[in-house]
Amino acid sequence: MKIEGSYTFKAPRQKVWDVLLDPKMIAQCMPGCEGLKEIGPDQYEATMKVGIASVKGTYKGKVSIKERQAPSHYVLSGEGSGGPGFMKGDMSIDLEEKNGETTLKYSTDAKIGGLIAGVGQRMLGGVARMMVDQFFKKMESLV
Repeated sequence: MKIEGSYTFKAPRQKVWDVLLDPKMIAQCMPGCEGLKEIGPDQYEATMKVGIASVKGTYKGKVSIKERQAPSHYVLSGEGSGGPGFMKGDMSIDLEEKNGETTLKYSTDAKIGGLIAGVGQRMLGGVARMMVDQFFKKMESLV
């Protein structure tokens, strides 16, 4: 499932970069996040409760930050599984500053399997975009 888009923050790139890489801020912004614990440099364990249509469940997984090029690019790599299925994917994040604002561009090609994949690609894509939008709106309030 391919998802891409952009979001503009009314803040300088360095400030956006710092907030995006702060585990406490990330945990506050992730919809359904019940915990995010650092297990190594740029590596975290996450627990999330997510529901899509009638398929609901708790997922445990790992998130890591790779290809860090401060303050303009990194790749957020994640994988998780729970009763309803699994997900795995890398999200490329690029930040560009212009006139005191920062545009974040993201792109991912996630793999989803199990019961949750049966919900259908169209519905999953819409829910995923909604969750990403919720994440960035919450993040903007913290920047």
